[in-house]
Amino acid sequence: MNIKKKNTRTKEKTVRSINNNIRSSVKKLNPILKGIVGKKVDIAIRDLQFSEKRITKDIRKTISSAVANAENNFQYDIDKLVVKEAYCGKKITMKRFRPRAKGRAAPILKPYSSVTIILSENNKMEGHGTKS
Repeated sequence: MNIKKKNTRTKEKTVRSINNNIRSSVKKLNPILKGIVGKKVDIAIRDLQFSEKRITKDIRKTISSAVANAENNFQYDIDKLVVKEAYCGKKITMKRFRPRAKGRAAPILKPYSSVTIILSENNKMEGHGTKS
């Protein structure tokens, strides 16, 4: 009597690219990554290109790698790719010390992060502007 229903939900096409050991803290990366989520890939890359932050170069590399993976491995259309998720995680923290007055030492923390970009193929085109 136990009948299993088939899952007719279509599986979303996603591509992932991970960049480990980026020399920046999670606190600095998060606002940049939140700004590109939901945008088309070419718009996200353009926004990162005109940003004044140093770390956007590495994020652009990661998005370009994900686009190359989508094109090469899965034959997706580049024009339909959208940044579905973009998040970062903590990695190691290098600890260095700087000499200070009276024989003391002050710590210098050099954090590293990993960035993950997930792209999905958007089949429907979004219409902007007036109705026609």
